[in-house]
Amino acid sequence: MNWQLENPSWLLLGLALWLVAYLRSQRGTSALVVPFAARWYRPSLVSFSRWPEFLAYVGLGLLVVALARPQHIVDQREVRREGYDLMLVIDLSKSMWAEDFQRGGRRINRLEAIRPVIEAFIRRRPNDRIGMVVFSGRAYTLAPLTFDHDWLQRQTDRLRIGMVEDGTAIGDGLGVALSRLEQSKRQEGVKRKGAFIILLTDGANNRGSLAPEQAADLAQQRGIPVYAIGAGRDGIIPMPFFDADGNLLGLRPSQSDLDEPTLRMIAQVTGGDYFRAYDADTISGAFEAIDVAKKIEFQAKSYRLTEELFMWFAVPGLACLLVAFGLVLREQGFSWRVTREKEETVL
Repeated sequence: MNWQLENPSWLLLGLALWLVAYLRSQRGTSALVVPFAARWYRPSLVSFSRWPEFLAYVGLGLLVVALARPQHIVDQREVRREGYDLMLVIDLSKSMWAEDFQRGGRRINRLEAIRPVIEAFIRRRPNDRIGMVVFSGRAYTLAPLTFDHDWLQRQTDRLRIGMVEDGTAIGDGLGVALSRLEQSKRQEGVKRKGAFIILLTDGANNRGSLAPEQAADLAQQRGIPVYAIGAGRDGIIPMPFFDADGNLLGLRPSQSDLDEPTLRMIAQVTGGDYFRAYDADTISGAFEAIDVAKKIEFQAKSYRLTEELFMWFAVPGLACLLVAFGLVLREQGFSWRVTREKEETVL
């Protein structure tokens, strides 16, 4: 447990006062001897306790510690990391249901093929700030740029085909990713430093308000390369179909509509690269090849969380002083009654 005194000067002052009081208590005291004074002393009736003095010292000591403001510190130190700012832009249109990939001898759809590759990619890059945008007919931010990759992995597990209305809005997906990178404010003039986008799609743009060409021009103006990955096989592909309740009825042939020329154009205009991924191995190889991007240095923020503990000392200290004061008043009252009894006896 990490402790800290916010005002240690109060503790030093308290120690000094205690030392002065202790030295004064050790000093010799002169006494005036009065004849026959012993007749006034009745030890059986008056016996003062040293508890008030003890409690007063304890109470003052606790108050001094409270004034020093003890704190419990939870401290995250400032760290410097080298890495990228990158946004993953993932296509979740219904064409991702196509089962033209295989794993372990069985057919899997395109999302099942790319999900473990994305998760492995995130694990291999602990020093990167990574965010995620998903799109179909519309584009949404699933995760902003973050160093919290455990949380990001959990968001990746949430990826589902059909979670966004159907369509393929590639331009809007890139536009949302560009806005997220702009918000992170790592710029040199109009150029965005050390950032890039990974676009993974299996279709052609047919929805959205921003055309892929416009999005590519924006990325080029801001100095953000786009690495495009075209997933899936060419030609006729097996596509599952479902009944009204969402139950799988079987597979039927469908035509792949991947727009490779547009993806190549986006990569070329922005200074990125284009990869064609026919299977899980080529998808993984594409992500590994993207590691050629230049690394930059980030400075993460440091946070200091403190828990104030002065009440744990102030309340007992005040209680001790009040008890000591009460004991003194009680003993003085008792002493006054005994003294009055003596006077009455003498008279």
